[in-house]
Amino acid sequence: MDYEGFFRDQLDGLRDEGNYRVFTDIERRRGAFPRATRHGSEGVSEVTVWCSNDYLGMGQHQPVLDAMHAALEQSGAGAGGTRNISGTNHNHVLLERELADLHGKETALLFTSGYVSNWASLSTLAARIPGCIVVSDAGNHASMIEGIRHSRAQKVVWNHNDVEDLERKLAALPKDAPKLVAFESVYSMDGDIAPIEAICDVADKYGAMTYLDEVHAVGLYGPRGGGVSERDRVAHRLTVIEGTLGKAFGVMGGYIAASTALCDFVRSFASGFIFTTALPPAIAAGAVASIRHLKQSSVERDEQKKRVAAVRAGLDRAGIPHLDNESHIVPVMVGDPIHCKQISDILLDEFGIYVQPINYPTVPRGTERLRITPSPIHTEADVAHLLKSLKSIWAQCGLHSQVA
Repeated sequence: MDYEGFFRDQLDGLRDEGNYRVFTDIERRRGAFPRATRHGSEGVSEVTVWCSNDYLGMGQHQPVLDAMHAALEQSGAGAGGTRNISGTNHNHVLLERELADLHGKETALLFTSGYVSNWASLSTLAARIPGCIVVSDAGNHASMIEGIRHSRAQKVVWNHNDVEDLERKLAALPKDAPKLVAFESVYSMDGDIAPIEAICDVADKYGAMTYLDEVHAVGLYGPRGGGVSERDRVAHRLTVIEGTLGKAFGVMGGYIAASTALCDFVRSFASGFIFTTALPPAIAAGAVASIRHLKQSSVERDEQKKRVAAVRAGLDRAGIPHLDNESHIVPVMVGDPIHCKQISDILLDEFGIYVQPINYPTVPRGTERLRITPSPIHTEADVAHLLKSLKSIWAQCGLHSQVA
C-alpha cells in the first residue's frame, strides 16, 4: 500500500469539500486581549479574536497570573508524576475542594482536560456498573460519545433536548437495569440550553443516574458561576457534574464533582486518571484564583451579557442570519463550507478579525457557521467594527440578507 499517497488523497478530499482545517498562528498579548499578534506568511499583524473560549478573559486576569507566578516560584514547572505517584501537589487538593464547593458536592476529581474527564469518567462508570445502559443526548460532545463507546455498555440515544423522547426511551428499558442519562447544559455549537430540571424529573422517575456536562456554562451562569444547574437550582439533583477549567476559568484542565464514593470509584478505576501526569501546580493555582474570583464577582458575567446582546441586535439590524438562543454563543449561519472559509479569511486578512470557520464534522453538513463568542473585554468599538465588517463581506460574497 502507498501509505503516503493514501494520506495525501484523504487530505485532498477535505480540501475539495472545504473542510480542511488550517491553524491560525496567533500570540495572545497579556493585558491586551482580545488583541493578539498574528504570525502569517506576509508578516506580523494585529487581530481581534472573536472566537475564543476564554469567555470572560480570565486568562488575562491579574490575580490569576499572580497566583500562577507564585506557584511556579514555589513548586516549579511540572507536577513530577501521576496523582498516585508523587504528582499530587497541594494546589490540586485546594482546587478539588474549591470545585466541590462550587457545585455543592461532597468532593471533586481533577483531570488534565475536559475531554479526558468526560472520556475517563463515562467509560469507567458505564463499563464497571454491571448491565449499565447509557441514555445519551443526540447532541452530546465527542468526548462523551467516545467515553460511552469505549465502555462497550449498551447505549440508547434520545432526541436532542427532547424530554418526551427521553421518557419513551427510559420507559422501554428494563425496570431494574442500571441507567445513566448523559447530557450537556449549554451545547457549544448551537448555544441552546438543556431543560435540566425536566430531565432530572424523568431520570428520577425511572431510577437513572444523571451526568451533566457543564463545560460551556461553568463560570458563566449562576450567582457564583456554578453553571446552569446552579442558576436553575438543580445542582443537588445531579449525580455527576462535569466541567472544564479551560474556558470561562481561563486556564486548562477538567473535573467531575459528585459524591465522595463516586469520585473515589472513578479515581481508583479510570485509566485516564491513573496513568496521566497531573496538571502543573501553577495551572491548578491559577484555576483556584479564577474560581474564587468568579464566585464573588458578577461584573464579568454582566458585561458579557451586554456584549452578547449588542452583537445579536446588530446582526438582526444587518439581516445576517444567526441562531437565536439564550446563551452566550452566537452562531452566524453560512450553510456552505467554501463560503464559510472564505468569509473567515476575508475577516482575518482585510479586517483584522479572527473568527474560525466551523465545518463538518464539528457540525452537520449544510450548517457551517462562524461561532462568535463576545466577551466582557470586547469594547463597543470592537462590536461596531465586527458588525460593519460582516455586513460588508455578506454582500461581497453574494450571500442574501434577511432584511428586505
